[in-house]
Amino acid sequence: QVQLVESGGGLVQPGGSLRLSCAVSGRTFSTYGMGWFRQAPGKEREFVAAISWSGGLIYYADYVKGRFTISRDNAKNTVYLQMNSLKPEDTAVYYCAAGLTGSSRAGYDYWGQGTQVTVSS
Repeated sequence: QVQLVESGGGLVQPGGSLRLSCAVSGRTFSTYGMGWFRQAPGKEREFVAAISWSGGLIYYADYVKGRFTISRDNAKNTVYLQMNSLKPEDTAVYYCAAGLTGSSRAGYDYWGQGTQVTVSS
């Protein structure tokens, strides 16, 4: 069984930064592609970023490209999302997911419980 636990969310002012972490249990972390998704109130869950098992392939949604950076540390079973230049429209619950990778929710088998990110002055 694979379990994912996100942390690092919180309240930040516009233009600020946060780093989200997702700790993954299980010995097969290094074989999973990892993704970050987000869901704002009243909206569908949307893709944010993804990274392949090796870290060699990385994908970003257009609305975060240049501001967010996804990375992983297979020795620590952890994936990160560095978020800079945050905007109010980035406010959402952020979820990490493990699976094949890519931008589709269908490509992921395991999901965390989410961490709230609020961007407001």
